[in-house]
Amino acid sequence: MSEMITLNAKNRTADFGSAGSRRLLRAGYIPAVIYGKQAPAHCAVVAKDFMMKKHHFTGSTIINLDVEGQNHTVFVKTFQENLLKGIVNHIDFYEVTAGEKVRTHVGIELVGNPIGVRNGGVLDQVLHEVDVECLPKDLPSIIQVDVAALDINDAVRVAQIVVPEGVKIHTPEDETVATVKAVKVEEAAPAADADADAAAATTDTSAESK
Repeated sequence: MSEMITLNAKNRTADFGSAGSRRLLRAGYIPAVIYGKQAPAHCAVVAKDFMMKKHHFTGSTIINLDVEGQNHTVFVKTFQENLLKGIVNHIDFYEVTAGEKVRTHVGIELVGNPIGVRNGGVLDQVLHEVDVECLPKDLPSIIQVDVAALDINDAVRVAQIVVPEGVKIHTPEDETVATVKAVKVEEAAPAADADADAAAATTDTSAESK
């Protein structure tokens, strides 16, 4: 199951709009909305808290959002980030309920040293996440795929992924997760032509000097 991360927030019941959002940002909060169970609920997340932890968030990270003592089990659905200023302007959360299945994306981690790589090939990861459905308690933080047996021109597909009990993958089974490709050998002809041109130039220079 994904690790549980806690974020702190306060209720937001007034001062909406862009001007209100700017005031919240200046005060050290990020405007946010919780979607899912009922009507969207507005809150303001402690900016320092979110910025310190956001690099650990994935599509399967379960978060305990503490809004003035009221806990919400959520995922980060999206967030708007100003990369130039290094700030997050807005967050959308999606609330989940224990006992109800959720559908989200989980990242893929390749493990093992492929036979084909040891024989001179290159491992290419084509798919980096899969669409899964399961109960929140069964949601994996990452799905590992063993590629050790792959030789050159071999591939592993979604149908071959082994997932924990209770987890269903919705990504098409025939999609390629990873493959080992042969390394293309550069043709020597251009170098040979360059040597021939250099030799011809030398001959011409010698003829002119005479």
